[in-house]
Amino acid sequence: MRDEERGLFWDGVIEGMPLFAKELIAGGVAGGFAKTVVAPLERVKILFQTRRTEYHSVGLLGSFSKIAKTEGALGFYRGNGASVARIVPYAALHYMAYEQYRRWIAYSFPEIGGGPVLDLVAGSFSGGTAVLFTYPLDLVRTKLAYQVVGTPKLNLKGIIASEEAYKGILDCFSKTYRGAGLRGLYRGVAPSLYGIFPYAGLKFYFYEEMKSRVPEEHKKGIMVKLVCGSIAGLLGQTFTYPLDVVRRQMQVQQLSASNSAELKGTMDSLVMIVRKQGYKQLFSGLSINYLKVVPSVAIGFTVYDTMKAFLRVPSRDEAGIELVTNQSSKQQASLQS
Repeated sequence: MRDEERGLFWDGVIEGMPLFAKELIAGGVAGGFAKTVVAPLERVKILFQTRRTEYHSVGLLGSFSKIAKTEGALGFYRGNGASVARIVPYAALHYMAYEQYRRWIAYSFPEIGGGPVLDLVAGSFSGGTAVLFTYPLDLVRTKLAYQVVGTPKLNLKGIIASEEAYKGILDCFSKTYRGAGLRGLYRGVAPSLYGIFPYAGLKFYFYEEMKSRVPEEHKKGIMVKLVCGSIAGLLGQTFTYPLDVVRRQMQVQQLSASNSAELKGTMDSLVMIVRKQGYKQLFSGLSINYLKVVPSVAIGFTVYDTMKAFLRVPSRDEAGIELVTNQSSKQQASLQS
């Protein structure tokens, strides 16, 4: 009887949830789970992007070995707490905003139609929305992941002498805010927005475009979603990766004790990185990112769809019909009043 009552209780909770809340929960769970799975690759990628000589010289496997020897297994998850704290609200907002923008655009601008162009626009705007709300957490995550713990002999000359500039998420927030105010928490946000608008849009565009070419009877298959999502993530990431490198270097600049000129803006930073470090630095860590993006996007889409089914989220067509019905009811009520 207790199990039945518990089941009825959860049925009531799920049915009583508004649509946007279900999409927030589904997106947050998907993002947090996927991010934790690929955390070790994310750590190495950030070190490749920001500590060029120290880690490029030993390569991918050497970097894994170096982290394991100097920091242990937990070193692969350094900064992952901040990463998950960022990705859960980010993914929640990203997926929810995408669905909301998609429905709103389809209703307000029916001439666009329901094809991939709609996904391109909705994905771009949802990515920008999510970035603006969660960027300070991304900055903190990058600063924590940038730190390398070890003996002074293992630390590269030119890197901040203190082995641990920040003791945790709150300490990093506090020191960053005290040092540069709110502006410091949004350092590097411009290249993030430049990158996320095309990346998020292209990711959804390629995903829906490829799915549209799959026979109807196979569209609901998990493998189809995994393959389409992974390829879409790879294509989107390749086009926008240089801006990600610029953003990372701007975020960690104050942690470096080198005498290099300050990176003041996105384009200035891009030019300076090419001039000082070579154009290849703009794609530093891209191979690792490919290894990370495939499972991350695949897991993200799979978990998101699974959570939507568990939370009984209606299909996009059904949700669109519900939106139109609600809008019509509101218009009629306003006319009557």
